Amino acid sequence: MISTYWPFNPKKFPFFYGWVVFAFSTLGILFSIPGQTMGLAVFTESFIEVLGLSRTELSLAYLFGTLGSSLFLARAGRWYDILGGRTMITVASLALSLMVLYISLVDVMSDFLRGGPLLSFCLILFGYFGVRFFGQGVLTSCSRNVLLLWFVKKRGLVGGIRNIFVSLGFSLAPLVLAGLISFFGWRETLWIIALVGGLGFSFFAFIFIRDNPESCGLRADGLDINSSETPTVEKSSQTLKEVQSNPIFWIYSLSLSIHALFGTALVFHIVSIFEEAGKGRAEAFSYFIPAAIFSTLSNLFASWMSDKINLKPILIIMLISFCIGSLGFIYLINSWGFWLLAFGFGVGGGLWGVISNLAIIRFFGSKHLGEISGLSTSFNVVASAIGPAAFSLGFDYFGSYAAPAKICLLAIVILLLTAIFLEQKED
Repeated sequence: MISTYWPFNPKKFPFFYGWVVFAFSTLGILFSIPGQTMGLAVFTESFIEVLGLSRTELSLAYLFGTLGSSLFLARAGRWYDILGGRTMITVASLALSLMVLYISLVDVMSDFLRGGPLLSFCLILFGYFGVRFFGQGVLTSCSRNVLLLWFVKKRGLVGGIRNIFVSLGFSLAPLVLAGLISFFGWRETLWIIALVGGLGFSFFAFIFIRDNPESCGLRADGLDINSSETPTVEKSSQTLKEVQSNPIFWIYSLSLSIHALFGTALVFHIVSIFEEAGKGRAEAFSYFIPAAIFSTLSNLFASWMSDKINLKPILIIMLISFCIGSLGFIYLINSWGFWLLAFGFGVGGGLWGVISNLAIIRFFGSKHLGEISGLSTSFNVVASAIGPAAFSLGFDYFGSYAAPAKICLLAIVILLLTAIFLEQKED
């Protein structure tokens, strides 16, 4: 085991080391973009062209690869509880980089082996499995969790500040990646991502990340080790078995997952969805700018408020926002539909970031944080896998994306009613 004091002692920093962990927690989530839907969706048209697959076939490969990755996330959460964030973030980042390199060569391998569309399908399926597991799954979850142990009293606010950068990064990533693809090409863009976001970040993460303040002789929130002041008392921890029978776990996990399903489908098929509404590619990508603004503002305000209030009202407002965004999706052909879509999913996405950061540790404690959050994350990953395929199949069968959107809206309304009437005690 590498000493927490190697290659330097965090106690000797002139400021609280939790802010260094904050920086790398933020970067870790941002560098998971190659494994997130908004990072992969930009390459959809290129993959369809070079692999000779239909949109539905590629969506199914994404579905099966992502579903497969979700089966191992709870186990990865246990590894986090045992090995800590420093090791897990380093390994996940490096592995993600290697999987991105693999995906960049899938068409070359398929042509070399002369296997046709079936082989291409299997090769890209494995690539999706790898980037989804290490990117959206392990790297995102571990990067999020490692910061939660360094702050207690200001956990919501600090998480909100982090989410400003994350929301902007996620929202603008499609525009940036599309620009890189136009300038360098899709394959070369993947190489750049692997080199900078994977190999480079994994090295610095290993050097700078520390698992928790106690291992460094520090205290959460920057309190002096000799101070008589006590940090906020944490809720007693629950085990994974106990959590699985708790309805609070399910309402929060399913509410987060419905956004993963609907939001992933929207981003994955963004160009096609806007074309159906009579709008062009440029207008499709312009959606991300107002959505990013709404997301950032709502996230910062809710994060500040979350240190003062319970999560229930934030959950309810998030689900109402998703209802508004769903209506915008269904009526996207109208100009006001665009703004309902951007506002609803922008605000809802910002609140999603607050809830995904705080729900598990607020309700169930930190002792089994990795394992419980790993299970919750697996639901998000499963939902994000189902979304693109479900909307693609819905389009093939009904000739429109509106039908699956209406089904999602119904599910959101059910979750909203449940959230309103379910008693939720955090203390």
